[in-house]
Amino acid sequence: MKILVATEKPFAPVAVDGIKEVIAASGNELVLLEKGTKADLINAVADAAGLIVRSDIVDKEVLDAAKELKVVVRAGAGYDNIDLAEATAHGVCVMNTPGQNSNAVAELVFGMLVMMIRNNYNGTAGTELKEKTLGIHAYGQVGRNVARIAKGFGMTVSALDPFVKDEDMIADGITPLHSVEELYKNNQYVSLHIPATPQTKKSVTKELIKLMPKNGVLINTARKEVIDEESLAEAFAERADFRYVADVKPDNAAELKEKYGDRIFYTPKKMGAQTAEANIKAGIAAAEQVVAHLKDGWNRFQVNK
Repeated sequence: MKILVATEKPFAPVAVDGIKEVIAASGNELVLLEKGTKADLINAVADAAGLIVRSDIVDKEVLDAAKELKVVVRAGAGYDNIDLAEATAHGVCVMNTPGQNSNAVAELVFGMLVMMIRNNYNGTAGTELKEKTLGIHAYGQVGRNVARIAKGFGMTVSALDPFVKDEDMIADGITPLHSVEELYKNNQYVSLHIPATPQTKKSVTKELIKLMPKNGVLINTARKEVIDEESLAEAFAERADFRYVADVKPDNAAELKEKYGDRIFYTPKKMGAQTAEANIKAGIAAAEQVVAHLKDGWNRFQVNK
């Protein structure tokens, strides 16, 4: 059976080699589509039984063209680039690869945060992380890694996640929180790890940001859509001490950068998982999951039911 790896943002070459090995050992055929257009994807997926993607959009148009498709695996934790309802309607199993990118994302949180609180390394005196407060919104695989690293810096860490038991956070040395207002009010730094859902889109507003203590920094390695960007601009205007770092470029980035300069930093493309190690782990995990599903229906990480 044909397995298509379609990545507008390609895997690292060493990851591709690992994917090739997994698929070759299974007896399936690998087709590699890198930096292709949506039209290229639609043509290539027509006779594929399995599909591996990163940030590529898999919507009704793609699924309509995929007459033989049985499984799609998103190499990474997030899967909002895949239309789950349409996949279910087409009888296609969708899975992610949770945990494979989590350390890479967590390390980037602190790479950007340290840069920001050291004033973008402009030669002026900044501040340290030790004994500062960090709030984590969503205590999943990434959130847990963020907490681990934060404790190494000597930070005081709390987290908000209604799906995680208080006792589990406490066992990790993390203070559990129970409202989003409490999260922002109690922490100088807030790190976002929530998915983009109808409930979370545009949920981060200036009203929450204004609750943060003086010199607050908001770190977004989640999704652009969870930020109300118009409200974010108002928060910048109303709080001269507020700063924002993200691994995803806001739609109003040019305006924010022009007005607020070094108080905002963003990477030009989604960068959380962009390490060789994360590429390798997520890519190989995706290949193994596709192969297992095609062989015997394995679906442990299925996200559409």
